[in-house]
Amino acid sequence: MPRVSWLLGGAGLIPFAAGLLAFTYLEDYPKALGQHAFLLYSLAIISFLAGTTWGWAQAARPSEGAIQLLISNGIVVFAVLAMLTANPFWALILLALAYLVFLGYERRVLEQEPEYRRMRAWLTGVVMVLHGLMAAALSSQA
Repeated sequence: MPRVSWLLGGAGLIPFAAGLLAFTYLEDYPKALGQHAFLLYSLAIISFLAGTTWGWAQAARPSEGAIQLLISNGIVVFAVLAMLTANPFWALILLALAYLVFLGYERRVLEQEPEYRRMRAWLTGVVMVLHGLMAAALSSQA
């Protein structure tokens, strides 16, 4: 697996951390912007991950490919609905759940290199921690 995959994956955590830090340490508009940025970025990333399955689905047998496409679309629709709750705390929890479900889906259905599996597990773990910290920060502000 190319080293750039690890670098881009790690760099992809920066907006999560920046949103959390902005929400935690800033006031007024920058604080609100941190919260919104975190949530929107989370939606973008889970949508990106789900979209990656489209290439795999095209290479699969027709019946398997159709299921992969339905799961991919289902995860994105679920994530969008999480955002439509208009409750940042619950949106975070539901988005975190979407990441866990997607990782489980990848592990059970898609054939992947061991190095990619390790990277995805590590990145998902960090994303889960960041979602938990943001949920805790939101709870303490309520």
